[in-house]
Amino acid sequence: MAVPPDKEVSFLESVNLSFDAALATLDIPEGMAQYIKNVNNVYQVRFPVKINGKIENFVGWRSVHSDHQLPAKGGIRFAPNVNQDEVEALAALMSYKCALVDVPFGGSKGGLLINPRKYDRDSMEKITRRFAYELIQKDYIGSGVNVPAPDMGTGQREMSWIVSTYAAHGPKDTDYFGCVTGKPVSSGGIHGRVEATGRGVVFGLREFFRHPEDVKHARLEGDTLEGKEVIVQGLGNVGYHTAQILEEEDGVKVIAILEWDGAIYDKKGLNVEEIYQYKIENKGGVKGFTKGQYFEKSAELLEQACDILIPAAREGVINQANAPRIKAKLIAEAANGPVTFKAETILNEMGVVIIPDVYLNAGGVTVSYFEWIKNLSHIRFGRMGKRYEENKNNLFIKAIEQSGKKLSEKLVSQIGQGPVELDLVRSGLDDTMRNAFQEIRERYWKEKKVKSYRTSAMSISIEKIYERYSIMGIYP
Repeated sequence: MAVPPDKEVSFLESVNLSFDAALATLDIPEGMAQYIKNVNNVYQVRFPVKINGKIENFVGWRSVHSDHQLPAKGGIRFAPNVNQDEVEALAALMSYKCALVDVPFGGSKGGLLINPRKYDRDSMEKITRRFAYELIQKDYIGSGVNVPAPDMGTGQREMSWIVSTYAAHGPKDTDYFGCVTGKPVSSGGIHGRVEATGRGVVFGLREFFRHPEDVKHARLEGDTLEGKEVIVQGLGNVGYHTAQILEEEDGVKVIAILEWDGAIYDKKGLNVEEIYQYKIENKGGVKGFTKGQYFEKSAELLEQACDILIPAAREGVINQANAPRIKAKLIAEAANGPVTFKAETILNEMGVVIIPDVYLNAGGVTVSYFEWIKNLSHIRFGRMGKRYEENKNNLFIKAIEQSGKKLSEKLVSQIGQGPVELDLVRSGLDDTMRNAFQEIRERYWKEKKVKSYRTSAMSISIEKIYERYSIMGIYP
């Protein structure tokens, strides 16, 4: 797909151009390549809802990019600027993410054109339930066919409404909890899901810093994240958990946080939790926060010098207009599509390393997979084995102490405790992110035709999807 040098491409075009770049490194028949690349189907729905005595009309979409594995998986986004192209792009990314991290789902995505800030809780419930009903009628929700999750503008609350709506329309489905993920733990959810995407970003960055060759390639030093200067764009669910974990557990210095109403900067480092709590108390913005320098135009700070820039909000924030002024050494794509294809071309020429969204944003769907398994098995993780592990560990401690070595109470507590669900979820996520990056970097460093981590990741995903279709008999 040729793109004029002065034309910025759309999100969907960026995804497809990345696909084309990866495809050029593979030997896949053209017909199959086009089948894998294009969205399989999109359902558009319009429906009325009576709000405060007045009928309002809403439009939404649910797209299935690939059903090489079932169910198809992907979030539902509530936003005032969502559109069909965006939903198709996000669905495609979901297919590639799932394939890359070996999660057995196809790719899907949903969107409702709405500004959630304009409606109270009761109105949002009516709208969400009606949207869910429309999708249920067309088999775009169900534990074996299509499983939504939270995305921008949605969360545990909306997933609970969807679950109860689905259960009401399918009372004989004993696996109804598996029709969506990202639910509250009390409604079939799983510990660790809320933080999953952000923690996945952290696990991905930690794995990156375990490889000296990759760190040097990004013009960085050290084998840990400690002391690195980080800028985070977007303090929503993903940005907050990424920044908070990096600050508290890894010792990074978050020097800037960018939001829709401005940005806060302090070279000495910011307190992420303080800013987040201020944001909650002040209509979701950071304007007026006094501990740091305030910038009205937050986009200016995307161009501030730092070690790691983490765009964690929307697509296209780094584009051909501002890419030449980016001074970060490493860009970690916590959001979907924050760097356009044209911008990446510029950044690659500048030597800026990008860890792509198709990998780094996969923590959410990985833990959603764990939640889905939990729902289908009807048992929480750790229930069968926790006490068994504790008993084994305590015997191990006893054997050590009988040999004459006295262990501290803290160490006894750490060794003796059996894993709870959260421990197992984090362990599984960590293992997933480590294995995926090792696969990406191996291809990147070994294949001369592969010029970026994104091309490496996408080529791995395309190959896995192609192999799956081949097994299904869709083969030339």
